[in-house]
Amino acid sequence: APSRYRYYQNVCTQSYSYAWWDWARWEREIDWMALSGINLALAFMGQEATWQRVYRSLGLNQSEIDAYFTGPAFLAWNRMGNLHGWAGPLPPAWHLRQLYLQYRIVERMRSLGMITVLPAFAGHVPEGVLRVFPRVNATRLGGWSHFDCTYSCTYLLDPEDPMFQVIGTLFLKELIKEFGTDHIYSADTFNEMTPVSSDPAYLSRVSNAVFTSMTGADPEALWLMQGWLFQHQPDFWQPAQVRALLRGVPLGRMIVLDLFAESKPVYQWTESFYGQPFIWCMLHNFGGNHGLFGTVEAINHGPFAARRFPNSTMVGTGLVPEGIEQNDMVYELMNELGWRQEPLDLPSWVTRYAERRYGAPNAAAAGAWRLLLRSVYNCTGVCVNHNRSPLVHRPSLHMDTELRYNASDVYEAWRLLLSAGTELGSSTTFLYDLVDVTRQAAQQLVSEYYLSIRQAFQSHALPELLTAGGVLVYDLLPELDGLLSSHSLFLLGRWLESARAMATSDREAEQYELNARNQVTLWGPSGNILDYANKQLGGLVLDYYGVRWSLFVSALVESLNSGSPFHQDQFNQAVFQVERGFVYNKKRYPAVPAGDTLEISRKLFLKYYP
Repeated sequence: APSRYRYYQNVCTQSYSYAWWDWARWEREIDWMALSGINLALAFMGQEATWQRVYRSLGLNQSEIDAYFTGPAFLAWNRMGNLHGWAGPLPPAWHLRQLYLQYRIVERMRSLGMITVLPAFAGHVPEGVLRVFPRVNATRLGGWSHFDCTYSCTYLLDPEDPMFQVIGTLFLKELIKEFGTDHIYSADTFNEMTPVSSDPAYLSRVSNAVFTSMTGADPEALWLMQGWLFQHQPDFWQPAQVRALLRGVPLGRMIVLDLFAESKPVYQWTESFYGQPFIWCMLHNFGGNHGLFGTVEAINHGPFAARRFPNSTMVGTGLVPEGIEQNDMVYELMNELGWRQEPLDLPSWVTRYAERRYGAPNAAAAGAWRLLLRSVYNCTGVCVNHNRSPLVHRPSLHMDTELRYNASDVYEAWRLLLSAGTELGSSTTFLYDLVDVTRQAAQQLVSEYYLSIRQAFQSHALPELLTAGGVLVYDLLPELDGLLSSHSLFLLGRWLESARAMATSDREAEQYELNARNQVTLWGPSGNILDYANKQLGGLVLDYYGVRWSLFVSALVESLNSGSPFHQDQFNQAVFQVERGFVYNKKRYPAVPAGDTLEISRKLFLKYYP
């Protein structure tokens, strides 16, 4: 391998993907990591149990701790100081289960030669700390991402307050006592949060305080830090501020993840992170959204360019998606690039990929993959992969239907994959990809019907509006839902039942299910980050997206019939009741697929192939 590290995981993945995993699922993931040559990864499970012990020993009471931890589906943002209390508290049984998982995860990763990265103290504290230590110097950060101070505005300890070292070192000592250590620790103090001062001296003191609290527990500590903040708030993080934060730690004792290097690399404008080692990472996915997407040219050349950069301090490559279980090909490619000395010939690589993936050579399947490679997987420029399809967003008259590729390439890839069905239909990976490509084609079709609906409404053509709206609501969306329901990896029930399976009582099961439902829809009490973590799942398409579209079409028809204008804000209030209703509807969704994937895809194809 050309570099020391091949890193995997994002702090957000812990919530978007791993929230409800049991040991059987973790074991498969760790095997895949080993097979992919990954040797550096987060081990973040169960940390709340240790934090609870630390807070209790400092004198906080249980109700103060309960008011701090979020529910299981939102812990990633609790750990980064973005949120507190939302969808919580954490039941005692949750801590026990996560501790048990963490023991096994750490043991297995190490037995396979991986370096585990443990969490460290970033400076955020529960409000209860201010009651116990009234003289402690803490600043209240602002609200995060459309959340007000009910669930946001965390307290950040001043780095020079002696309690900073006390708490940080106490936590890490407890953690090391419990799980041992490989001497690498992760902490993010300012993830999407603006520091109270831009004074370089202050920023240096913060990073030095975080690092000192690590070395207080482990003299050999190395700090692994996400470099997301530098490109997320470039107005604040000017070169002087970046340099101050990075140089507050001795050179070589920090590893920075250049988190979004395929689109917005930071190493280029920071003189290779001012001498601190960094890992070139592909972020690729936000919120675990479905949707075929990749930046294959950027990842095929980026790591090699970074290695050749003047005075480069690059020490590895990494995969840091916010959510997994989508676009497998891109991750296989990135993993392979971590072992290469120079870029790959992508068309021939993807042809071999199709053969490996399906267990047999097939000209039609290989042709489909070459089409996908040059279209959906070849986004160039600054690409930010949020699925913007009207399908998964709250309907309005101003939706984004723009594609960065030729829609016809996906329709043709769909045709080719279907034609390979007779030969490859017994391959589980083939059936998964067939669902995924058919789903992408259906997503494109939704945009086309949406444009017809909008056009009909704007030209006051009621018959055309009824036709396009009727096809979308009563045929295309139910057909898509049926397709997704035919594959276990595209089932809403799988996500919800895995949440319920974590529970030890009916009350817990209800809380966990609400966590799981809220995360993929409203993301907050009032749609604070609405549809950010959208998924295309059987059950969700029909009972959530479908109901919204039905309401939208009805509102437009009503507007034309009555001659009164369509008001988006009135519609938003009505549709919020639908969205909220879905979170609380208590309907159980099957966790077992139904129907023949190949047949359903063929039927959709015969009806809708343009």
